[in-house]
Amino acid sequence: MSEREQWGDLRQRRLAEPGAAEAYEATRLAFELGRAVRELREQRGWSQRQLADAAAMTQSAVARFEAGGTVPTLPVLERLARALDVRLDVRFTPRTAAA
Repeated sequence: MSEREQWGDLRQRRLAEPGAAEAYEATRLAFELGRAVRELREQRGWSQRQLADAAAMTQSAVARFEAGGTVPTLPVLERLARALDVRLDVRFTPRTAAA
């Protein structure tokens, strides 16, 4: 068996463990939220410190968030949205069927 197949098998086994899929999804969501905030911050030409000051946060909290290291609460997302002058939309959308 190739190394790639072994990694795929290991990943599937790990995701089948209780709670693993939920943890993976939470991590994915945290990463995507962090990336979106980083992109908005960079579009404005702001440093992490400038965003932190505008959102009443610390620079290290912004850095952790942008790196996907924390899953933020809705109030934190609202503060970041206000600081970045954007509207926060939280919604449910249907999953698309896999091709």
